[in-house]
Amino acid sequence: MRHCIIVVGGYINDIFAKEFIEKERPELCIAADSGMNFFYRNKLTPDWIIGDFDSASSEALDYFGGQPDISWIRLNPVKDDTDTESAIRKAIALGAEKITLLGATGTRIDHLLGNIELLGIGLQNHIPIQIVDERNRIRMIGAGITLEKEKQFGKFVSLIPYTNVVKGLTLTGFKYPLDHYDFKGFCSLGVSNEIIAESAEIAFEEGILIVIEARD
Repeated sequence: MRHCIIVVGGYINDIFAKEFIEKERPELCIAADSGMNFFYRNKLTPDWIIGDFDSASSEALDYFGGQPDISWIRLNPVKDDTDTESAIRKAIALGAEKITLLGATGTRIDHLLGNIELLGIGLQNHIPIQIVDERNRIRMIGAGITLEKEKQFGKFVSLIPYTNVVKGLTLTGFKYPLDHYDFKGFCSLGVSNEIIAESAEIAFEEGILIVIEARD
């Protein structure tokens, strides 16, 4: 599976992110605007740099600007989409089959919510996209999945309905199970569940769920 890691300009734990990249060994790395600062600090080189560069450091711009093997896309700062969205769409155009966003969480809640919204691009294109930091993995799913306890990202699993209702939600292998429940929004029912079996199943008939695996 051709994995693309996109580093964007939100909060990022350099140690975690560098280890994640080294472990995953992605076929493609993209820096979205000030995401290039991470690559510069850690002496790593992205394959592509995309953005309007309103927040990237001058040192990173100068350093990477002299490297001929990096492909660049300079965006107009007056635009309708974010640098992160442009990077995701470019990754798909380049043949990515899985996309991970690093640096996509942080103190700008508007950016975080916007980045979660962008996970839907993966559903539209049948490509899994996830947001990962040292404490969370966030995905958006339109069909059921299995979570293996040994491989889960964190102790807690939270489910948030993205559509008005997620019909027929069934949870097995969880501390708090459900059986063909119509899961509607504006409630906290799905927050902080836990896997108690070797594997846990999330199944539903219709709708879209946000799945967050988290650890303290």
